[in-house]
Amino acid sequence: MPSYTVTVATGSQWFAGTDDYVYVTLVGTEKCSEKTLLDKPLYNDFERGAVDSYDINVTEDLGDIELVKIEKRKYWMQDDWYCKYITVKTPAGDYIEFPCFRWVTDDKEIILRDGRARLPQNDKTRVAKQHRRKELELRQKVYRWREWHPGFPMSIDANTHKELPRDIQFDSEKGIDFVLNYSKAIENLYVNRFMHMFQSSWNDFADFERIFVRISNTISEYVMQHWQEDFMFGYQFLNGCNPVMMQKSTKIPDNFPVTSAMVESCLERDLTLEEEVKAGNIYIADYAIMEGISPNSTDPCTLQYLAAPICMLYKNVQNKILPIAIQLGQTPGEDNPIFLPTDDKYDWLLAKIWVRSSDFHVHQTVTHLLRTHLISEVFGIAMFRQLPAVHPAFKLLLPHIRFTIAINTKAREQLICECGLFDKANGTGGGGHVELVQKSMKTFTYKSLCFPEAIKARGLESEEELPYYYYRDDGLRVWKAVQSFVTDIVSIYYSSDETVQDDEEIQAFVKDVCSFGMQDQDECEFPKSLKTREQLIEYLTTVIFTASAQHASINFGQYDWCSWIPNSPPTMRKAPPTKKGTVTVQHIIESLPDRGRSCWHLGAVWALSQFQENELFLGMYPDEHFTEKPAKAAMEKFRKKLTEITSFIKSRNEGKKLPYYYLSPDRIPNSVAV
Repeated sequence: MPSYTVTVATGSQWFAGTDDYVYVTLVGTEKCSEKTLLDKPLYNDFERGAVDSYDINVTEDLGDIELVKIEKRKYWMQDDWYCKYITVKTPAGDYIEFPCFRWVTDDKEIILRDGRARLPQNDKTRVAKQHRRKELELRQKVYRWREWHPGFPMSIDANTHKELPRDIQFDSEKGIDFVLNYSKAIENLYVNRFMHMFQSSWNDFADFERIFVRISNTISEYVMQHWQEDFMFGYQFLNGCNPVMMQKSTKIPDNFPVTSAMVESCLERDLTLEEEVKAGNIYIADYAIMEGISPNSTDPCTLQYLAAPICMLYKNVQNKILPIAIQLGQTPGEDNPIFLPTDDKYDWLLAKIWVRSSDFHVHQTVTHLLRTHLISEVFGIAMFRQLPAVHPAFKLLLPHIRFTIAINTKAREQLICECGLFDKANGTGGGGHVELVQKSMKTFTYKSLCFPEAIKARGLESEEELPYYYYRDDGLRVWKAVQSFVTDIVSIYYSSDETVQDDEEIQAFVKDVCSFGMQDQDECEFPKSLKTREQLIEYLTTVIFTASAQHASINFGQYDWCSWIPNSPPTMRKAPPTKKGTVTVQHIIESLPDRGRSCWHLGAVWALSQFQENELFLGMYPDEHFTEKPAKAAMEKFRKKLTEITSFIKSRNEGKKLPYYYLSPDRIPNSVAV
C-alpha cells in the first residue's frame, strides 16, 4: 500500500498555532487521496513554530501530486492558523514543496500548488488552469478597489484594519496604532508636559532645546547647531529627507525676476547670473504645488499659514549648494519681495524657514504619502487581483508589499482622516493635504518613479558636477542591484519578448494598475501593457525600488532632519512677510509652531522614523516562495551585492559629521510598513 509523508510547518508569529481540526487531501494526476485528519494521539498538533509529519496511506499510486487541499474545522471556537508550508514525500522518495505562508481562517479550504513558479501559458492541464482561474476569481472578490477621495490613487475597499483580509493584516494591530505610538513617543521623549500647551509660544530658539536635548543624535544635534547656516540649508536639498526638489536651471523663471546685481556678492566665479546659469551652477527649488492649498483651520484659536516659495540655489567653487534668493509666493510684486543673503539677518532667516516649512509639507504629502505609500498600495492590490501565487512576479513582489495595505488603511483610519492626528500639528491638516495629493496627481508620471530617469529629468545625473549628492549615488547603486536581481529572475521564466506579450496575467496586472489604480489618468503615462523583457524588468524594478529604497530614503531620516522644529516647521502661525526690514526674533518665534504642536510633531517624526519590530530588510526573504535553485541562486547573488553596497557606504561615512546611510541596504526595509 503506497504511503505519502506530509510535513506541515506552522508559523512562529504570535497566535499562529491552532487547536482546530486540520484535514489534508492530496490531488494527483491519477487519483485523489481521501480527506485525512492530521492528528497524532496524545500530541498537541500545530503549535506555534512546530513542524509536524503525518503518514497518509492510499490504495493506489496517485500519480504526480498537483495540488494539496487544506481544510480547517472548528474544534471549540474559531482559531486561525498560519501555515508556512507543506512538504510531501512520495512513495518513490521524492520531496515536493508546497509554499503556503497564509492564514487559514474560519472553516475554509486552501488549495496549494507546488513551489515551482509558472507562467499561465506554461500550465497545460485542466486542473492547473482551473486552480489558477479560481484563485484569481476569489481574490478579486476580496481585494476590491475603492476611491478614498476623488483624484486620489485607488485604495483597498476597507474602512478599518480589521476589515482587511487576514493575510495582509499586521500580526499585532497594537504595533501600528498611531494614537498609541505617538503617545508613547511623546512620553519617551519626555515632552508630554508640553503636548497640551497649544497657543503657547516658545520663548526663543534655545527654548526648543527643552524638548530636544534628551533624545538628540549625531545628525539632529548637528542640525540644531548649524540650522541657521546657508550651507546646512542647501545641503538638505541633496541629502536631507526630501532630496527630490532641486533641479538644474536652464533659465531664470519668468515669475522669479532675480537679477545679476541682486546676487552679485554671492557669485564666486566672476560670472554674471546668466553666465552661471549657462555654466550649470544655478539650481531652482520651486514649491508651486503649494499655491492655493488651504491652510489648517481646525483650531479657531490659531490661524495657520502656508506659502508657495521659489528658491534659487548656487553651487560655489567648493561644490557646496547655497541659497542666494528666495521669493515666498509665485507672483512677483511689491508685496512679494525677493529675499537675499545680504538682507537683514532675520529677514533672510525667516525666508529660509518658510522654504523649510513648505518643503516639509511637500515631503510628507507628495514625496512620502503619495509617491511611496499610496502608489505601493496600488501595486499591491493589483498584484493580489491579477497574479496567482504560482506566478513568478507574485513570488518576487509579495515581500515588497508586506503590510503596505495594512499601514495605509490604519493611516486612513487614524492619521490622515478627518479630525485625525495629522490635523493636530500640520499646516496642511483639515483638508489641505487632500488638495495637495489631488494637485500632485496631475503631474505624477510612471517615469518619475524610475530612479535614474527621475534624477536625469532634474538635470542632476553628473557625479562630477555634484560630487556630494549621496542620495543619487547610493540610490543608483541600489537601483542597479535591484535591476540585476529582477533581470536574473525574469530571465529564468521569460525566454523572449514574446513570452512577456503572451503572459495574460502580467498584462492584466499592469493594466489594472493604470486603468483602475491610477484611474486611467492621461497625465500619468503608466503603461497598460508590456511588450519586451526590458520593459518588464524596468516595471518590476520600479515597484520594488519604490517600496523599499525610495521609501527608506525619505522616511527614516525624518527624526534626524525634522526634530529641531525651526529647521522643519510643520506649521506657521503668522503670514509670510510682505516687506523687508520688519522681522524680529520675536516675530519668528511667534511664527513657529507653539509648544503643543511642536510636541505632537516631535512624537510623529520619532514614531515614523522607527523600524518595525522584526523588520525584514532588503534581500531578506525568509518565506521561501521560490523553490527552484536558479531563483535561490539569484537571491544569494542579490544579497551579496547588497552587502558590498552596505560596506562601501559604511566606509564612506566614517569620520563624517553628516553621514548618509538612508540608502544603505541594511537599513532599507523590504516594504512600506511604517
